[in-house]
This record gives sequence, structure tokens and C-alpha cells, in this order.
Amino acid sequence: MARFAGKIGYSDTIQIRPGVWVDHITEREYRGDVLRDSRSLDGAADKLNDDLSINNSFSVVADPYAYQNFHAIRYIWWMGQRWKVRTVEVQRPRLLLTIGGVYNGPTA
Repeated sequence: MARFAGKIGYSDTIQIRPGVWVDHITEREYRGDVLRDSRSLDGAADKLNDDLSINNSFSVVADPYAYQNFHAIRYIWWMGQRWKVRTVEVQRPRLLLTIGGVYNGPTA
């Protein structure tokens, strides 16, 4: 089983002026294990290039912040790239994260 050490990005929506809301990203460092390591190429007839999808699962040792904000997790830094977190499962003292495609949203 491979080890994981990296950042997890949390999103919080804040109002910068009346009627204008933006996502504010906070990154925190975590350690854990890579439980599953797999990938797939999602091709469609209307696309020139296939989409890369990673179906990896991570088990990270959580802190109180992670337990209180697990619903706000947006991405995980892994192998030099930000990946979207598709699912988060709370299994104290850990969080189980499953990732999907490349994350292209706001960053810290």
C-alpha cells in the first residue's frame, strides 16, 4: 500500500459585496494511505481527446477541522496535480476520499 502526504482543498463561499459571492479555498496538509490506484480514459464521439479519470481512494488521518468541514472538500493534491474529490466517507479517525477527474476550479 502506498503512502500519501499532500494538501486537501476546502471551499467556503464568501460574499465580497452585496450580491457577489466567490469561493474561497483553504488548503491543509494531511497524511495517509492510497487504498486504490486506478485510471480510465473516458472517450466520447464528439471529443477529439479522451478525458482522463482517476478512480483512486485515499484514507487520510483527519483532524477536528476535517471532521467539521468534510462537506467542503473540493480537491486533493496528488502527483503534482489537483484532482476532484467525488466522495468523502467519515470513518473515524480517518476520512476516505475517492477522486475523479482533474480539478479546474478556484485554488488557494
